[in-house]
Amino acid sequence: MRVHLTATAAAAVRRGHPWVYRDGIASAGGHPGHRGARAPRPAAAATAASGEVVDLSAEGAPFLGRGLWDEGSPIAVRVFQRAQAPLDERAIAGRLERAFALRDGWFAGRDTTAYRLCNGEGDRVPSLVIDRYDRAAVVRLDGGALAPWLDRLLPHLARALGARGVRSIGLRAQGDAEGKKLAHLHGPPLPERLFVREMGVAMEVDLARGQKTGAFLDQRDNRARVRALAAGRRRVLNLFSYAGGFSVAAALGGAGRVTSVDSASAAHANAQRTFRENGVDPAAHEFVTADVFDFLEKARARGDRYDLVISDPPSFAPSERAKPRALGAYRRLHTAVARVLEPGGVLCAASCSSHITAEDFLATLDDATLERDDLRVRAIHGQPEDHPTLPAWWEGRYLKFVVLE
Repeated sequence: MRVHLTATAAAAVRRGHPWVYRDGIASAGGHPGHRGARAPRPAAAATAASGEVVDLSAEGAPFLGRGLWDEGSPIAVRVFQRAQAPLDERAIAGRLERAFALRDGWFAGRDTTAYRLCNGEGDRVPSLVIDRYDRAAVVRLDGGALAPWLDRLLPHLARALGARGVRSIGLRAQGDAEGKKLAHLHGPPLPERLFVREMGVAMEVDLARGQKTGAFLDQRDNRARVRALAAGRRRVLNLFSYAGGFSVAAALGGAGRVTSVDSASAAHANAQRTFRENGVDPAAHEFVTADVFDFLEKARARGDRYDLVISDPPSFAPSERAKPRALGAYRRLHTAVARVLEPGGVLCAASCSSHITAEDFLATLDDATLERDDLRVRAIHGQPEDHPTLPAWWEGRYLKFVVLE
């Protein structure tokens, strides 16, 4: 199918943005390479099967790029290339091999067995994420554009990953109803849980039911930063602690007592196993199952104070429409956190929403919000190198990790 873009959408594609939203389509029809095969249809009537190769054009540009159609997503086309070269499984497999080869040297000597092998759009393979957990790899698809291609790509994946020591490949299912299911694609059955290494630290990963593909690999470098910040800290508070990655990092860094707060008690069980695997007695620390806002209110009433606080909530802004409410939630959270932070303490505040920019997020950490004027921004960090992005794809720069002291 040939897709004719609006001027705005065409400009984004020229800059290298990998998505075409449906409202960026002026008309669609015909077939790639067959000019005038049939009259173009209005965008609202455009239809094709997910995974079909489409050519993009615009006023004054008969060929803008080539991508894959997504029938059921607000993102109608995932743009793979600007060149008129064939878009087939060989071309996609070549990009995957390039992504894997880049990682080959990144983690050498770092005692790390869990990292992202392919970051979708950031590795110019739109909608495809592959995470490695030692000898297992988990694939996740964003939307349906690449789903029809998976069987054809699997032999390439098996060969390339097998050469790097990966024996099992699984697929994390999409959707709320199936978001916790892991389908087997290749090799021996994947374990439901396993331990991996992250810069020398053992970490239990729940492949079957964990968030994302099993763990938040994008916080790896920030966990190492928390480990360094925890040295000599008497009391550390980890909010939205989930599987306890920041908690065990703080404990290993020398914190006297770490309090982990999460609404899911099962997450604490996972964290405690990770503590024990690293030779840390979980009984020397505290695990609280509670709503974070309720916990902070009660902690303030008790007069509890912490000299290092980590706040890493789930996304408060899943869409642009939710942004105003999300910013209000961040302000309310950061006000409550600042009230239990000791003078001279360190606050690590994170946001994982692409709809919240770094400037937006910093505005929820200003003096008025924190009700104090003794903190300064020590550093602002994002996702690590195995989560690359593109200059024109601002949505890929989603992670903010702000250290205030």
